[in-house]
Amino acid sequence: MQKTFFGHLRTTFLRGIAVIVPLGLTYWFFQALLNALDGVFAPLLTTWIGHQIPGLGFLAMVALIFIVGLITRNLVGRLLFAWFENLLRSIPFVRSVYSGVKDFVNAFNIGGNSKTFRLVVMLEYPRKGIYCIGFVTNESSFAGPDPPAVNFYHVYIPNPPNPTSGYLALVPRTEAIPLALSVEEGLKLVLSGGIVTPAVLHRLPPAQT
Repeated sequence: MQKTFFGHLRTTFLRGIAVIVPLGLTYWFFQALLNALDGVFAPLLTTWIGHQIPGLGFLAMVALIFIVGLITRNLVGRLLFAWFENLLRSIPFVRSVYSGVKDFVNAFNIGGNSKTFRLVVMLEYPRKGIYCIGFVTNESSFAGPDPPAVNFYHVYIPNPPNPTSGYLALVPRTEAIPLALSVEEGLKLVLSGGIVTPAVLHRLPPAQT
């Protein structure tokens, strides 16, 4: 009976942790985000209004995002934005940073139009016998003087739960296993740390790779 009692206590305690920890981390994340955004706009708005209003910087950032989105939906806005992008791309150092960040953000299917992540694959990494999930971003071939030509997948291997950090690996196509998963399903699998995953991973038919 004593073992049963302490077993119930342990189970109840673990369930409490399972509820409290995600809530606490979510609160911490959005609090940090709110403070960061307030730090950008709040000083300007405080000077203009005359007193500080918590959260006003965050609301100003949301409003700015919507305004930019509305402007770039029409032809004139798109032309102005294209001109501004060309201006940024003409600056040597800024061009490299801006292009890299934009391509990386677009890789996560923002707006549903991205084709940067083309395929979800499974490959042996970091050693034989251990598999990980990666996303194919491009393809290339290598033809040296001695070894035969090799076709590679450019595979981005994200680090869960933060997909913005990871590794790039050039994997021979014969060593990568294409999976019958959409990019969205693959991201869910990685971001959840393997919790959100189908019961069975199926290989994609060769005709669809």
